[in-house]
Amino acid sequence: MSSVLNTVSSLRLSRVYNSNNNNHLRLPTHSVLTPPLVSFTRRRLTIRAADTDTNEVKSKAPDKAPAGGGSSFNQLLGIKGAAQETDKWKIRLQLTKPVTWPPLVWGVVCGAAASGNFHWNLEDVAKSILCMIMSGPCLTGYTQTLNDWYDREIDAINEPYRPIPSGAISENEVISQIWLLLLGGLGIAGLLDVWAGHDFPIVFYLALGGSLLSYIYSAPPLKLKQNGWIGNFALGASYISLPWWAGQALFGTLTPDIVVLTLLYSIAGLGIAIVNDFKSIEGDKALGLQSLPVAFGAETAKWICVGAIDITQLSIAGYLLGAGKPYYALALVALIFPQVVFQFQYFLKDPVKYDVKYQASAQPFLVLGLLVTALATSH
Repeated sequence: MSSVLNTVSSLRLSRVYNSNNNNHLRLPTHSVLTPPLVSFTRRRLTIRAADTDTNEVKSKAPDKAPAGGGSSFNQLLGIKGAAQETDKWKIRLQLTKPVTWPPLVWGVVCGAAASGNFHWNLEDVAKSILCMIMSGPCLTGYTQTLNDWYDREIDAINEPYRPIPSGAISENEVISQIWLLLLGGLGIAGLLDVWAGHDFPIVFYLALGGSLLSYIYSAPPLKLKQNGWIGNFALGASYISLPWWAGQALFGTLTPDIVVLTLLYSIAGLGIAIVNDFKSIEGDKALGLQSLPVAFGAETAKWICVGAIDITQLSIAGYLLGAGKPYYALALVALIFPQVVFQFQYFLKDPVKYDVKYQASAQPFLVLGLLVTALATSH
């Protein structure tokens, strides 16, 4: 791996002047030698920055900093409104967006519960924690860092104060982080297969497939996120189906009916993914990305979003009722009700202003509904 990383040349910063005599920093194009699975192409990116006489990338004040100077807590979680930071380890953590880890961690819990074979002993708890680390910090961190790398031009428009477009972290450091998280996650997956005594390394192949899905979601030429429907469903499946499958395969058998059920549940994940598209409308339009808020307009897209979330869960409740599990179905309906309340209170009023409040308020009920469904399928 070091030989790959050594091929990444350091950034050259050259000053150019536009017609208004404003100073810009142009990051020139370089080629990177990488395997077919994860190839990182560089496109030219011009960003506004402060004057510098050095040839190294340093932290710079953004053109458009968050209001009030930003929050250190938000910075560590990797969400908007983050404070500007110069500590490289905090910046690296920000790129992995820890706020996105809990759904993956919870998916592992649901898969373990659905297997019917999880026991509260030291070995099973240790296995589940290791699977959570694989799904959350490693592979979700890889996905988020990769996505930020390929979204650097969009972020230069929407959020120019983020670590990559602001120049707070160098290309070499970003790419090394992507590789380390990817290889770490795949290594843990292989270890889990050995630990579980699998004849077929199913956890490793699930991790490998999820990593490939993450790559084609963010990277050209496929760049699934260019299409609002395909991209958001792929994201929803990554957050709901894949960790569930990993948890269930680790402790039991992954059955076709569970695969279908979780893929249907991923339609709700599509709705959750749309929530994040509203804050990027300006940049998506500028770069020709057909997110649903761009394709249908914000007003229509917000109803598609809540419809995907609510109708999917109601359909799953109907399935549980038809399967002779009325108490589980009733519990799921009870968890849908507060989500609808928060949709009207926050999201439908202003999906940009209240996106974080809405997700913090409503998503806990959605993930509890996932556990209810998992427990229902285990009996």
